[in-house]
Amino acid sequence: MDNPRIARVFSDIGDLLEIKGANPFKIRAYRNAADIVGHMAERVADLTDADMRAIPGIGKDLAAKMRELVDTGGLAYFDTLRQEFPASILDMLRLQGVGPKTVGRLYAELGIETLEELEAAAGDGRIRHLKGMGAKKEQLLLRSLAEHRSRAGRHLLGAADAIATQVADYLREAARDATILAVGSLRRGRETCGDIDLLAVNATEAIMPHFVSFPQVERVLGQGHTKSSVLLASGIQVDLRVVATESAGAAAQYFTGSKAHNIAVRDLALQRGLKLNEYGLFQASDGAYVAGATEAEVYHALGLAYVPPELREHRGEIEAASTGSLPRLIERADLRGDLHCHTTATDGKADVETMAKAARDAGLEYLAITDHSQALAMANGLNERRALAHARHVRDVNTRLDGITLLAGIECDIRVDGTLDLADDCLAELDLVVASIHSGFGQDESRMTDRLLRAIASPMVDIIGHPTGRMLLRRAPYGLNLERVLDAAAQTGVALEINSQIHRLDLSDSHARLARDRGVKLVISSDAHTPASFELLRWGVTVARRAWLERGDVLNTLDVDSLLASLRCQQVQP
Repeated sequence: MDNPRIARVFSDIGDLLEIKGANPFKIRAYRNAADIVGHMAERVADLTDADMRAIPGIGKDLAAKMRELVDTGGLAYFDTLRQEFPASILDMLRLQGVGPKTVGRLYAELGIETLEELEAAAGDGRIRHLKGMGAKKEQLLLRSLAEHRSRAGRHLLGAADAIATQVADYLREAARDATILAVGSLRRGRETCGDIDLLAVNATEAIMPHFVSFPQVERVLGQGHTKSSVLLASGIQVDLRVVATESAGAAAQYFTGSKAHNIAVRDLALQRGLKLNEYGLFQASDGAYVAGATEAEVYHALGLAYVPPELREHRGEIEAASTGSLPRLIERADLRGDLHCHTTATDGKADVETMAKAARDAGLEYLAITDHSQALAMANGLNERRALAHARHVRDVNTRLDGITLLAGIECDIRVDGTLDLADDCLAELDLVVASIHSGFGQDESRMTDRLLRAIASPMVDIIGHPTGRMLLRRAPYGLNLERVLDAAAQTGVALEINSQIHRLDLSDSHARLARDRGVKLVISSDAHTPASFELLRWGVTVARRAWLERGDVLNTLDVDSLLASLRCQQVQP
């Protein structure tokens, strides 16, 4: 029972309780628990009972339920609650824009229990006649259903990586001398994965029966000596292949993909009188072995520099590898600071000093504390008075800490008309301002674009946070003319964020590459809400690598003084 699954159970409980009309404080407790567990880097399954109870926001009752989930894989309270509703009711809660109150009304007034029934009711106009719904809500539901179908079977990159790591650690128990490598879209760093592919090099026959006995296996789809497939309880399929040492590199190259990249590489091999497959690179004329033990030797034998997995998408990497012009991709160690995090002043889970020490322990030299502004009432956002008092507190903590520099910032909401949520004279007192959209996602493309352009034009704004507003597998990006936004950002010197939260990864890799090409400054931020969340920076770096970014393309690879000079150069000083 991993953290995402525990968080999902608590979230589902909160939703079902809201459908029932339960006590709001009880509902909030489960949703807070889901948020806490979902942001934790430590595996809840590895915690003691005392450790669980010590988690801020997790009391004795919730800790006991966490323990039950970890020990048994289920929760009796959740099972009892689900029995009060049709089994398919939770499917409707997965739809974007469909909350528990809407689901409760659809169930109570129209008897809708399944996605199929919902689509039929929306299609024949029954929903629009419900009080407070209307034709617009009906069309929203149909669009949400279409989006739901398009992302079925996909899993977030971070969640897939966590599962792959668990399976690989488990396999090493039976194959201590084997090399276990995750390949496929996971290795390339795609933002979502359909399944997990693992290679085992130098493994004994014992590895396959051990693999299909993994505790989270729900069903064995196939078992053989060199390949087996299983379906886990989380709904993700895991395939394991055993490969010979002399074929390890060729197999890693082949199964990492992408398909388009592999076709281009195989075509290049054919042009050179060679044949490339998962077993190695061979002479086409007589089948003589040429290379295959490592990926680097395969690429080298084809006249190419080694292509990092993140670039293998057939977006110009073959040409760059043939001319020696591949970028020197940014690495996690290149990041010297983080410019977006939250504390208990708003919706974070730890105080300023705790977050600062965690950032320092993560190897960072500076950290911007950017709690929410007042418009985000659900996060206890800061008004002008509280924002300035909070900035004074951040600066006071900064004087008491060694090894890290704290910056007093804010994540300021961009209102629906493009104005900022706090007054300019307040924002001018801060070290940096991240401006973000957290509401009004339904605006059309023209209004949303103008909204962002107005925010970018403000001399108070340094960074636009999670610029397209997407929530992977949950919410599509809002309508936006991104090229106009990029041009404005490049002209004003406003930086755009690559947000490292695994459900955001916003900007996307393609958008980040376009931003770089348009001359836009970029930052990689964690948006950390817990001390452990600085580990999420690895995913922002993965996006940047897929975007072909080098160290010099990302502002928070600079030292703190150079960073501040870059961020504030366009601002009007009071």
